[in-house]
Amino acid sequence: MRRSTTFAGTESLGLKLVGTARPLLVLILLVELIAAVAVLNRSTPATPAPPTPVVAPAPPAANTAKVALPDGRTGQILVLPGARTAHLADRIGGELADAAAAVTAFWGADWRRDVAVVVTGTDEQFAVMGGGGADIAAATTPERIVFAPRAADMSDASLRIVLRHELFHYAARQATAVDAPRWLTEGVADYVGRPAAPPPGPDAAAGLARLPTDLDLDTPGATRSLAYDRAWWFSRFVADRYGPDGLRRLYLAACGAGHTDVADAVRDTLGAELDQVLIAWRQWLSG
Repeated sequence: MRRSTTFAGTESLGLKLVGTARPLLVLILLVELIAAVAVLNRSTPATPAPPTPVVAPAPPAANTAKVALPDGRTGQILVLPGARTAHLADRIGGELADAAAAVTAFWGADWRRDVAVVVTGTDEQFAVMGGGGADIAAATTPERIVFAPRAADMSDASLRIVLRHELFHYAARQATAVDAPRWLTEGVADYVGRPAAPPPGPDAAAGLARLPTDLDLDTPGATRSLAYDRAWWFSRFVADRYGPDGLRRLYLAACGAGHTDVADAVRDTLGAELDQVLIAWRQWLSG
């Protein structure tokens, strides 16, 4: 009620508010006011304040390093967050020019002008981006070369081999059929990646003198390692006996689009039957 109306109405009834009567009236009015406020608060509860949003910290950002190569190509190295990814990316960047030169020396200059490399910080990132397993240091897809976190543990010599091997796959990808014989694609990639070496000699030749199978390449551990060695030594032999261009022509005939089988490709490019080439390879291995 409005205070002016109360006082006006009371006085019109002839009541004289004097002495204790006026404080009592004031007290009654105050009690009514408090009660009214209480009722109002019960009928229209206050809207609670919205909770303060919790802002999660932003994840570490990935970085991209660009490397200008002497042949005019550009390396794009995507560095994902990780304890050692930045250092590994620096090492890869320092080897990239020589790796590109090694690939071009064998394959020729007609390959992609951009080189996309990803350095992953976790095994999960590597599996998603590269499709590699726990025992693989690097993998190549049609879009990129992907390094696993464990590649940071490699020596400089091993990293150099792996980078050149994967860069050959990257360069030859567009000319390589999906159903190409894997042992030959891996053997030629190792030929580009590994430094030259003399034949292993008769003691080792017996364990090496057979072409590997896809199953050998898919079996982790010593079986896979031996399969890569066998494929590499065969490629080394072909390049030594028929020249690097002979090995390149064999690769295109046996692994390129519309390829024939290995026996026909050997006959067409090397001018010999596969059985004859394998006999000569085993003799070469023995030194």
